[in-house]
Amino acid sequence: MTVQLCVLLWARPGAAEAMAAYEDKVLALLGEHGGRVVQRARADGADGRPDEIQLIEFAGQDGYDAFMKDGRRVALADERDATVARTDLYPVTLSGA
Repeated sequence: MTVQLCVLLWARPGAAEAMAAYEDKVLALLGEHGGRVVQRARADGADGRPDEIQLIEFAGQDGYDAFMKDGRRVALADERDATVARTDLYPVTLSGA
């Protein structure tokens, strides 16, 4: 069954560009796990809003699990911790509308 997610990301103060660069690296791994970015948008992070919003889709749960455990992604944990203050992840159903 397809796994569809909405990811909201908040950068640490002054780290929005570095967070986007980190996300570029990890999102590049999605295809190897049957995943893809459906949409990615950057916001201003003002007034509690996230700095980045992503809609991501995986062909199945196994692909998502493999992505989360990917050694290259895990090796970037320090970079993630230095740039990402908060992540909210929600399962969603994507529509064509």
